[in-house]
Amino acid sequence: MDSVDLQVLKSTSAWLHAGHHVVLATVTQTWGSSPRPPGAMLAVRDDGLVAGSVSGGCVEDDLIEKVRDRSLAVERPQTTIYGISKEEAQRFGLPCGGTLELVLEPVADVASIDGVLDSIARHELVARHLDMSTGVATLQAATRRDTLAFDGARFVSIHGPRWRVLLIGAGQLSKYVAQMAQALDYEVVVCDPRDEYAQTWDVPDTTLLRGMPDDVVVELDLDSHSAVVAVTHDPKLDDMALIEALKSPAFYVGALGSRLNTQKRRERLAQFDLSEDELSRLHGPVGLRIGSKTPPEIAVAIVAEMTAVRHGVALETVGDKSIDAQATDTVCAI
Repeated sequence: MDSVDLQVLKSTSAWLHAGHHVVLATVTQTWGSSPRPPGAMLAVRDDGLVAGSVSGGCVEDDLIEKVRDRSLAVERPQTTIYGISKEEAQRFGLPCGGTLELVLEPVADVASIDGVLDSIARHELVARHLDMSTGVATLQAATRRDTLAFDGARFVSIHGPRWRVLLIGAGQLSKYVAQMAQALDYEVVVCDPRDEYAQTWDVPDTTLLRGMPDDVVVELDLDSHSAVVAVTHDPKLDDMALIEALKSPAFYVGALGSRLNTQKRRERLAQFDLSEDELSRLHGPVGLRIGSKTPPEIAVAIVAEMTAVRHGVALETVGDKSIDAQATDTVCAI
């Protein structure tokens, strides 16, 4: 399952190989309210066909028209700003007078796009450096700490799995969580030492590890762009991973189970070398309370809670964050 931006890059590559002229638009910064964040991309083909979005539909029609009549970004990259005035914001439908700046690149070298796609396929982070004066793009290795940067002369965009999630357990629920996480640009790693589950894992573009969960957590060297979700409902596996994950900088650590089982888990974990602050980081029962009953619905609840935490949303503002005990007990029976 491809993310929106990955689809943009794939479309750009395919169109260039087919002989089309393509302009790649990327949001570099926004002011006020804007539908898409910095880094969002839109590819416009010379005949007006598009992939992706930079404003949720507000300015795309204007960009398409200008690419078609070759009135901007013909030979060299350039910047453009939408919504700079109240009148323009209303004209282009930008909400609340929002303003966005775009880098528009007439892609001259398909090799740099293909290089980005190759790095993503290898689960590697890559930085694409665009020289605004020449239009030449080069690639360099990147880290999760690197971010989009633009100083007027050089534009640096970061591509690849900047976020990752480690799933403990390769059962049915994990497959749905994995697919949804991939759609949100996560690199998905699955850990399950049990043959009966590992042998049936079939989600493309994920990594399956067969080691013991605590060893895998340590080996992955989790950072603040990492999440851990334990869903085996087997304390011998889940607890091992949670002990190490709660001591890591991972931004989210969650575990499947009813309220009663979650309380018992907290009591077990308290017997190990975990501080009160570390224990308080555990999200359990895992997921937002949205009335989930089926594995796909519960996966939605889990990924939704991950997203809220990732964006710093206070969970109290979206209601009781835990899934019904009935819902978690249903999963445990799968």
